[in-house]
Parts: sequence; structure tokens; C-alpha cells
Amino acid sequence: MAAERRELAGLMAHVDDVSRPDWPLDFARVGRLNGMPVVMVANGPGPKLAGTALDVVKEHQNMTGLVSIGFCGGLQVSLGPCDIFVATEVVGVGPALAPTSQKSFKTGRLLSIDRVISTAAEKVELGKSGAEAVEMEAAAVAMRARDWRLPFYAIRVVTDTCNETFPLEFNQMRRPDGRFSRSRILGTALGRPFVVFPELIKLNKRTKRAAEALGDFLADSRF
Repeated sequence: MAAERRELAGLMAHVDDVSRPDWPLDFARVGRLNGMPVVMVANGPGPKLAGTALDVVKEHQNMTGLVSIGFCGGLQVSLGPCDIFVATEVVGVGPALAPTSQKSFKTGRLLSIDRVISTAAEKVELGKSGAEAVEMEAAAVAMRARDWRLPFYAIRVVTDTCNETFPLEFNQMRRPDGRFSRSRILGTALGRPFVVFPELIKLNKRTKRAAEALGDFLADSRF
């Protein structure tokens, strides 16, 4: 379960026998990872859209576990760009399991809230809670896993560190349904092109590397 299809791009490179189910979601694929069946879905940012996606999957598939994956922001200096972060707990919801992997990863508490943490100052404040990373969907996935009595994992990759600030206030770029408006992002960026576009290009390059690192880690993992 991811928010955006680009978060699944690295994993897709390792999946065989891929098919596209006709489900009312932004992105859905079924395939086999290391010989095991896997369902990959993305339906936009935030807990509401994530919960809707999982409910749709449950209507069509029997599930043996739920894995919340994707990008996250670091809240502590110990997390660097493209580090793999495996949550031991989703703050306020409960514990999470860790896969077995030969690849290195970092662990800690994951904060899951329905807004983008855009500035370094915000990250410093949230980091005082003891959480190591922040994202937007894992709480909804964890609650579904708890209700459905399924194993739960939250595996993330760091795209922005605790010292970094985004060039835009991405919360203002969300539509009423919670999804990001690409036209609004573009229009806002055009207002400060020489400042915003270089930072967005830098962020895009990093997210591509991060998605590859996440996909390689998931392909190496055993759940």
C-alpha cells in the first residue's frame, strides 16, 4: 500500500506476472514477488484515501498481511536521504513488525498524520516527540491490519531529512479529496521559477533513487 504509483516504481522492477485489475483506484497491480502473490495499490495521500484503497482490495483479494510502503520525512539527524526506515511502532496506533533482510535498515517510531511536513522547523518540533520519521498513510493501514487481524509492516524510504525544507507548501496543493493538484503545483512554481524549479528537480531525482532503494529492499525482504 502506497500513496503514489512512483513509490511503487522500484518494487515493480522486481515483480513478475503483472496484471492490472479493474478496480476503482488510482493504481492497482497484481503479480508475484519472489514467487509469492503480491497486490500493489496506490490511491493518493492521507489516511482516508489509503483506507478506501484497502477496503477495495479486501473486496477482491484474500490478504495474509498488510505492508505500508513509500516515502517519508526524517525527524532525526540519524536518518539520511534514501535510508530505509522500518517502523517498530506507529505512534498512537500500535506496534509494527520487521521483515528479515540482508540489506541494512534503520528502525524507530513512525508518526503518521494527514498533512505534509514541509519545513525543517516543523520537523524539529515533531522530532521532540521521539518519533524518527513522519508520513501520511501508515496509521490507516495499521488500523485495518488490527481490525482484520493481519500482520502489519511499515517500511519507508527517506526523501527529505530533518534539516530540509520543501520549496512549496504542499498542503496548499491538495484538492478537496486529498490528492495533490499538479496544475496548482505548476502554477505556484511558475510564480517563483528560478527558486522553485531547481528544488523540485532535485527532489524528483532523489525520489527516483529512493523508490529504487525501497524496491530493492522489499525484493530482498521476507515477511
